[in-house]
Amino acid sequence: MTVPDTDPRLLRSFVAVAEDLHFTRAAARLYVAQQALSRDIRRLERELGCPLFVRTTRQVALTPDGERLLPYARRVLDAHAALTTAFAEPVTRPLLVDLNTDGMTAARVLARARELAPECELMARFESGLTWAAGEVLAGRLDVSFGRAAGLDPAVLSRLSVHPVRYEPMAVLLRDDHPLAGREVVTPADLSGETVYAGAGNTRTLEWTDLAERLFGDWGIALAPPAPLAVGVAEFQRVMSKTGHPVLAVVDFPPLPGTVVRPLVRPVPLSPLLMVWRSGAHHPGLVALRAAADELAAREGWMVQPTGSWLPDTDASLMRHRCRTTPAAGA
Repeated sequence: MTVPDTDPRLLRSFVAVAEDLHFTRAAARLYVAQQALSRDIRRLERELGCPLFVRTTRQVALTPDGERLLPYARRVLDAHAALTTAFAEPVTRPLLVDLNTDGMTAARVLARARELAPECELMARFESGLTWAAGEVLAGRLDVSFGRAAGLDPAVLSRLSVHPVRYEPMAVLLRDDHPLAGREVVTPADLSGETVYAGAGNTRTLEWTDLAERLFGDWGIALAPPAPLAVGVAEFQRVMSKTGHPVLAVVDFPPLPGTVVRPLVRPVPLSPLLMVWRSGAHHPGLVALRAAADELAAREGWMVQPTGSWLPDTDASLMRHRCRTTPAAGA
């Protein structure tokens, strides 16, 4: 079989359907009509001379040829994106940086990067959760995000570059009338038997809920059941006040009115914060963000793991890979 010169758009359509295994969701992800997406897939199948999907009324599945094509298609799209970026004028394109939550570590990294590269336009976004943001990065709708990369699907993580930023000590957000609110610090043992909220039910923050489950399982702490996502500070505060559940957070989490943030100790559970972007991407803003993260980490000891702290092995391994990045142009 002779492989034709395939339009990258067709490969992009194929990869979207292969990852979602659902034409409607893939079309929404690509911002195209479902009929147009189906035409692209049929055209690609004609060009390659083989079916790529098995379609039934209930499900979509890859054929063996589709499984064989997927890794090649991803590599072609990554190379195409790198080529496009390399010959663009990077300074004129804003870099979209997801901070998850304002006023915390990632926001400080962004602020310093803006000082280091004032010619770059670094635009803040707030996508709330690396699981969601990573998909947006791979789809090209975000450039950079921060969070717990070890909690991502391995197929997603394999297409990303990461740069460790900080071992963030974890904390608990308590209503100010909670019995533990008067203490300066709280131990995981103090929370044994408590029900603590850690984002269960929020599909954007699966990596955070997974980290909480690993921690809670060691100390007999119950994970608060899934609940509708509270959008906005006022609504989150109302729900917290109503349920009374403590909320798992990090030490820099800004307290809400009527609440206090208390560090967790003995041991100190750590939230491993990494900067994440699409492998092969180049932009001077990426260079500035990595330099800013390293500068702040060196100054404030962000990459010093506290003795006797708690961190899953998979996270510890990824945090040690400080060179698991694709060097940016001029870096």
